Amino acid sequence: MLSPFITIKDLKKQIKNKEISIADIKTFYEERIKKYNPTLNVLVRAFSEKMPTPTHDGKLAGIPCLVKDNLCVKNVVTSAGSKILKNFVPCYSATVVENIRGQGGLILGHANMDEFAMGSSGEFSAYGPSKNPWNLNYAPGGSSSGIAAAVAAGLVPWGLGSETGGSVRQPAAFCGLVGLYPTYGLLSRYGLIAFASSTDQPGPITRTVYDCAIALSVLAGHDSKDATSLPEPKIDYTKKLDGKLPKGLKIGIIRDSFNDGVDAEIRTATENAVRTLEGMGATVRMIDLPSLKHGIAVYFIISRAEAASNLARIDGTLQGARAEEFANLGDMYLQTRELGFGPEVKRRILLGNYVLSSEHRDVYNQANFVRSLIRTELETAFDEVDVLLSPTTSTLPFALNGVINDPLALYMADYFTVPNCVAGYPALSVPAGMAKSNLPIGVQFIGNRLCEELLLAVGYAFEQSSGYCNLKAKGWD
Repeated sequence: MLSPFITIKDLKKQIKNKEISIADIKTFYEERIKKYNPTLNVLVRAFSEKMPTPTHDGKLAGIPCLVKDNLCVKNVVTSAGSKILKNFVPCYSATVVENIRGQGGLILGHANMDEFAMGSSGEFSAYGPSKNPWNLNYAPGGSSSGIAAAVAAGLVPWGLGSETGGSVRQPAAFCGLVGLYPTYGLLSRYGLIAFASSTDQPGPITRTVYDCAIALSVLAGHDSKDATSLPEPKIDYTKKLDGKLPKGLKIGIIRDSFNDGVDAEIRTATENAVRTLEGMGATVRMIDLPSLKHGIAVYFIISRAEAASNLARIDGTLQGARAEEFANLGDMYLQTRELGFGPEVKRRILLGNYVLSSEHRDVYNQANFVRSLIRTELETAFDEVDVLLSPTTSTLPFALNGVINDPLALYMADYFTVPNCVAGYPALSVPAGMAKSNLPIGVQFIGNRLCEELLLAVGYAFEQSSGYCNLKAKGWD
């Protein structure tokens, strides 16, 4: 009998040793999804995937997963969690989807998400909110809400989300999982329905750091169909995972990690993580990033501007749903967008068009200037240390309906996740504690560009020593 919390690594061993068949694996997870999806609301549509024949070089042969509903799958509705794309059927698949299938992975369906990846709680989905398996009264985070909840409940061993300013790492932290935002351009964005093109990146959510390294080995690589794709060769990110910190490792602790605005239990978990790392031989020091406090504002302005531009083409003419009643062409645009977009998407489009207007273009220009300051401060920090450490989130998981009507509270929860995104730097969130309410806490390691191997090595070593490896939410056996 399979354990619902089995890792990719162990599942691969069982397949290799012929202890279980791919057909049995597929049936096992499909039945779990059918049983628990009505409670968790993680799946918006199921696929009928053919079972590949496992080969020695198929890194994901027979391993099931879900992909976020904003990753295009050829000839399958891909709606980005929105009513306006309820009938959008792409004629191509995202490159990362093809990468998974090319290595024998089984994609069982599209996972729930905040509409167009705009949200931090999963509550802005046209399909209703997903629920956190650790406590069904709480959100699993967002916008990759369905992926995180599904992996945490053992409905799939891993999933592929997307992140613009924290949408992989934050739900990973809220659900006791590992989440990676890769260096911008390391993973292809081809076939990812855009929110903010200058920070969007697909990213895996897994049970362990080792599993994250397996997934990244499959997903990463240059793609000629994406003009922002980096010309980096494919590598095996598991090779340097030996459970030990690199000798002489210097870790910078972001000073803002211990501000009063950070939940007290998260501060304690971060302090414990620092002590664990010191005990493992790392040298730690405090690092000031003066522009960090402006990261939310920079992200707020730039992402809304890019969202307004990207979503301008969705007006009922070429793709997506169209209003049934309208007086003329202009009214068709208005009615289609009014009926098709949800409240958070409308809010961000309005703000985006505001900062892009000729009267307020200085706001957008100033945001880009501060963005360059954040990038410069990170470059300077990495001249002094190898990686940076901070909490992944400043708050514990939100109660459902707790902050949905407080956009500012939702935005501020991304305080620690947006700065590296606007600069294009990678970051890895790993479990680091449990709150008294039995809700998970995560910390993150931020690295220099293209230092995913180092981040994964540090994260893996920490995970093995911290006691928070492969956390298991109760009640989903």
